[in-house]
Amino acid sequence: MIYDICELRSRAATAENPGGEKGAGGKSRNGRKGNPCIEHFLPGGRAVLLNTEGPGMIRHIWVTVPPGNPLHMRNIILRAYWNGQTTPSVECPLGDFFGVSHGAQRPLLTQYISMQEGKGFNCSFPMPFSHSARIEIENDSEIEVELVFYQIDYTLGDSLGENTGYFHAQFRRQNPCPIHTDYTILDGVSGKGHFVGAVLGVRNLYTAHLAEWWGEGEVKFYLDGDKDWPTVCGTGTEDYIGSGWGTQETITPHQGACIIDDDKGYYSFYRFHIMDPVYFSRDIRVTIQQLGAGKENWAREFYGDAGGYYRAVGTKEEDGFCIFERSDDYASVAYWYQTLPTTPFPPLPSRKMRSAYLMDDKNKEETK
Repeated sequence: MIYDICELRSRAATAENPGGEKGAGGKSRNGRKGNPCIEHFLPGGRAVLLNTEGPGMIRHIWVTVPPGNPLHMRNIILRAYWNGQTTPSVECPLGDFFGVSHGAQRPLLTQYISMQEGKGFNCSFPMPFSHSARIEIENDSEIEVELVFYQIDYTLGDSLGENTGYFHAQFRRQNPCPIHTDYTILDGVSGKGHFVGAVLGVRNLYTAHLAEWWGEGEVKFYLDGDKDWPTVCGTGTEDYIGSGWGTQETITPHQGACIIDDDKGYYSFYRFHIMDPVYFSRDIRVTIQQLGAGKENWAREFYGDAGGYYRAVGTKEEDGFCIFERSDDYASVAYWYQTLPTTPFPPLPSRKMRSAYLMDDKNKEETK
């Protein structure tokens, strides 16, 4: 691919050169891989991955840590600060930010986020900064991370306008989410921007009947002062990620699901609004309903009268097949761009909340 000659300057931040200084890479041990990573990243530790002045644009982030520890995936916290703000514009657990929920590591390949072979974490969301950029991680687990490898590729000299949208990402979890309550993916945003995607993790709290379906909830976008009713409303959970009639594990560049575990009730799915960003001028709120579908007598075993039970479209009353209200465990990452300043995020869920009921976690009983 051929580009016009321009005045941009390429830089890369690594453990050896977090400032991305010109001519300062790979110097340790006479250039023989003397300092390729952060070693012995202790519990409670913080490390600055990038600290530079702009204007510029982060083009690619790659990170890897020793695989197989769900508590690290949920408790290594990634934060990014633009233009000297003290409020982070990105605050997410490492695994969720790179597209996979529940502390799991799974192969994932999308246009902007990937887990190559479940081990190499990549992000290609463009991240502009006009004055400065700082990216850091925190080990908020109780277990040392032996090695943290990373590289952040960026350019300096980018031309940015007054209406530049700055990258944001926010993690939430609610376990359980109260019945009759839509789970909030994003709220509290103030400014002008566009929503570009979400990663959602659901843990089905009702797995007694595998034939029932948890994912009837519609994703709703409340834009620019919407209160009771959204401007943009989908038709169901699998519909939002481009599938239909339920879904299977499917990876596409823009949407899909990398975990569908009906037996244990774990699901991780994603949707990136690459061609159809959701624009807002003042504010945005994004939610998903907790609705399921199945036999009413099955659902009543778990929810009793609280389930609501609405006859499903296209069925007869005597079929006993219905839509019903649910209560499940939801976690999410929202990705969006907006003008600054960043409105402070809600407090990050506690370590105990983040760590409860992760996949493949031998300490589940201890982290409820």
